[in-house]
Amino acid sequence: MNLTLLALETSSSRCGVALLHGDPKNPQVLIQEHEGAQEHAERLLPMARELLAQAGLDVADLDAVAFGQGPGGFTGLRVACGVAQGIALARDIPVLPVVSHQAVAALVPARPDQALVVALDARMDEVYLAVYRRVDGAADDTRWQVLQAPMLIAAAEAVPWVEAQVGRWSEQAALPLSVVIAGDAWDSLGAHMAPPADWPRFDATRPEARQVARLAAQAWRRGEAMAAELAAPLYVRDKVAFTTAERMQGQGGNPKAQPAAPSSQILPPTPAPRVVGLRGAELGPLHGDDLDEMARIEAAVQAFPWTRGNFADALASGYDTCGVRREGRLLGFCILMHAPDVSHLLVIAVEKTLHGQGLGGHLMEWCEARTVGRGISGLLLEVRPSNTRALAFYERHGFLRIGVRRGYYPAGKGQREDAVVMQKRLSQDEGAGND
Repeated sequence: MNLTLLALETSSSRCGVALLHGDPKNPQVLIQEHEGAQEHAERLLPMARELLAQAGLDVADLDAVAFGQGPGGFTGLRVACGVAQGIALARDIPVLPVVSHQAVAALVPARPDQALVVALDARMDEVYLAVYRRVDGAADDTRWQVLQAPMLIAAAEAVPWVEAQVGRWSEQAALPLSVVIAGDAWDSLGAHMAPPADWPRFDATRPEARQVARLAAQAWRRGEAMAAELAAPLYVRDKVAFTTAERMQGQGGNPKAQPAAPSSQILPPTPAPRVVGLRGAELGPLHGDDLDEMARIEAAVQAFPWTRGNFADALASGYDTCGVRREGRLLGFCILMHAPDVSHLLVIAVEKTLHGQGLGGHLMEWCEARTVGRGISGLLLEVRPSNTRALAFYERHGFLRIGVRRGYYPAGKGQREDAVVMQKRLSQDEGAGND
């Protein structure tokens, strides 16, 4: 039985689409790729349409959609997953997620007696690292033993950690294993993770759409396709608010807790409060003595609010913050987490009795200015689909819906609610003069 499968890979700065068609054991594979981290959302579907046209096919001919599941760039993972889900839901076809590290491993002719360590650059001197062992299997359906699922680790700790784990992996494999390596982090973070001379290096750096398609075809034959609504990106940096103790232990993947230091040593200087033209309201950074008011405002507008402890952790972690005040009283606030490729609006809230007076708009302008000021061209957020007021607010401010995260929010009585993922692309001219 022939298979027609579209594969999307946007976990890195490379945007790739592959169309696999024909006998799944010896298919034809067409590919298109584009380099540009902030262009995935606008290029992915046109590239897919071009490949289908090139093959003389239509979306209606697809049997399944595959996507690079990650870990990788937050925005890219959301785009690929969201587009894959959209196509699959529209055509009532299944989805096949493929782990980024597995797509790199598939490029490597490792032997069964080798532990293949795939390290991908996670920015901030950290790596996404996974370890595989190739086991016997037909050439068109190579099987892999997962010795270590993708995890986040400091680049400087990667080599010592691998050296300490080889014995355990050998026990898992029931034979002595040597180490071979692949992935772009060995180059980009080489100053922090120089491998021993006896670790052979393979020239497989980033996941490719072609390999995502081939691995997905193998998974299709094994009956591993899933319903579109069950698909989700693989996040390693997925927890928003870690305790200070957790961050000191290296958890979280966002910038780890630092020794106490003046804020100017951690973040760019925050501008002095300024009057925004709304009856004397002022914008300025949040402080520890704002925690009670932040928790009160949040609790009044959210059914499942952040706690005071969550806000305390966010301030301790050095996230970018802004409060809007009048005569010293906190009326609203927002918290931003800046990643290398996107700024993530974690929370924005305004006193319930003051909704509709423009305070939220001023906070959003501040978010855009801070994002642009760091040279980042994307602002991302999640929102409950039941929060229609918030959805309308974000859409008025130019945010587009780019995906859905299934079961992201608690909804009471043991239930979960999806999250709508929204993004706004920003130019360097936007927000000028607002910081």
